[in-house]
Order: sequence, then structure tokens, then C-alpha cells
Amino acid sequence: MKRWIEVNGTALRYEVTGSGPTTLVLVHEMGGTLDSWDHVLPALSATRRVLRFDTRGAGQSEKLSATPSMALMSDDIAALLDATGIAGRVAIAGCAVGGGIAMTFALRHAARTAALIAMGPATGVAPERRAATLARAEDTERRGMAAVVEESFAASYPPEVRHDAEHYREFRARWIANDPHSYGCIYRMLVETNLAPEYGSIACPTLLLAGIHDKLRPPALVEPIAQAIPGARFQALDSGHFMAVQTPSLVADAIDGFLVPLNL
Repeated sequence: MKRWIEVNGTALRYEVTGSGPTTLVLVHEMGGTLDSWDHVLPALSATRRVLRFDTRGAGQSEKLSATPSMALMSDDIAALLDATGIAGRVAIAGCAVGGGIAMTFALRHAARTAALIAMGPATGVAPERRAATLARAEDTERRGMAAVVEESFAASYPPEVRHDAEHYREFRARWIANDPHSYGCIYRMLVETNLAPEYGSIACPTLLLAGIHDKLRPPALVEPIAQAIPGARFQALDSGHFMAVQTPSLVADAIDGFLVPLNL
């Protein structure tokens, strides 16, 4: 059952599914919602408890009035765990911006992190791309989500991964329903983010996933992140940017294949 709760100065929509001795936290991508995990949830919640939520500014959570930080977004997770009574160490998996948030959680809340899965993680914006990213934020706010969906999906949801027409139709409509100002705030957060100096401080077992059809963060950009994290594994999937939506079975198998040997 989906619920709402006020934590860490914001109101979040969340859901806890499944049961078991371990907990997996799922953090969706920029433009997504907790519903992005719908088609991987049955497999991932079969033997464990799963917490998923709409990040601040997304879905049915409270919208943004100012640019947040990765630290604030990761602290939302810690507060949500406290508020829902989930104690102990958790595995955390995030996609794109959600991957960056998950990595930040593993850094800021290392004692609570049993394992990390980052899928095409957004860890900052290269200096030469910052002006264009800020311009994209302003354009999205000015024209609205429907006006930019085709350009955005050409890179993030290309025809090669539109395997299921109904999944694509639903995700597209849900993406267009985003609040443009909150979306722009996340772009600005990325411009102000640089996780690269902290890669070496991630201490938990870590898996980096990349989609070979992801034109935003292809394997060539993701694999070096894995190489900078002590002991991290890297795996390329026949997927795109929104992996859990585009290829749910591949994502579920990769996450389970990583967590089960760790007894998570």
C-alpha cells in the first residue's frame, strides 16, 4: 500500500513491499517515480523487504521550490528508514540521478549501507556541459515537459529499447506529468554535484550497471566509475537509460545475482 509521510522537511510518497530478513531501497531516475520499479518489484520482493518512494520533487511527493543537494536527497532516505522503523543495514539501488543519490547515501550513511547498486549513475556534470544543462533546465521550465519529451527520449528511451509498447506509453505519459520547475531544480542540482573525488571512499560491496543503448551515460562513462570504487563490479546490460522500465527482467536478475551471494 502506498502511503505519504513527512520526513526531513518534506512530504514523501512511499511503499514497503515484501518481507524477509533484509531490506532493499530503490531510488528512481530523474523524471521517474516509485512506479518505475513496478516490473522488477515482484522478483526483488520475493525474499526481502523493499522500500521505494517518490524522491522530493517527483511523482506525488512534495514539489521543489529550490535546488536541493544530493546530500539532502540521501538524508531523506535515512529519515524515511527511521520513520518506517527499518533498522540495520540496507542494500540500496538507484538509477541515473537515483544512482547518484544511492552513492551519496553509501558515503554519508556508510554504517547503514550493506551494498550499493548504481545504474548509469548521475554523479555530476562536466564543466563544458554545465551551461547547456542550465539552459535545458530553463527551457523545460518555460515550455513544459511535453515540449521536450521527444528530444529527451531520443537519448534515454531510444527505439532499440522500446520492447513493450504499453510500458513505453505509460512511462512517457507519466514522465510528461512531471512538474517542470522541480525537474529544472534537479538539473541545477546535478550542475552543483561532483561525486568523483569521493568514489574511493565507498566502502560497501558495489555493482555498477550500464545500458549499451544509453546515450546519456553509456558503458564508456560508467565503467571508469566502477574502476575508481574499491572492489566494485561492472556489468553492461542490453538496456537503455531507464533500465528498470525498459528491461525489468535483466535488471532484476543483475540485482539478485549481486545481492543473493551477499545474503542480501
